[in-house]
Amino acid sequence: MAYFLVTFIVMAIVVAIMAVGVIFGRHAIKGSCGGTGNCICKEKCDKRKQLEAEQAAAVEGDLSL
Repeated sequence: MAYFLVTFIVMAIVVAIMAVGVIFGRHAIKGSCGGTGNCICKEKCDKRKQLEAEQAAAVEGDLSL
């Protein structure tokens, strides 16, 4: 139980420090593609290609109605 409490407290401190850094730095936490819907990668990953294909299929489905 002691290991759990120590781990929990350490993780809570790390999360709090990260939150303070984001608040004062005013920089959003971003992934490798720059964040949500903002892909700046030269070559798109498989996940992004699949998402765009699904969106295109949804648009085509809406147009055929």
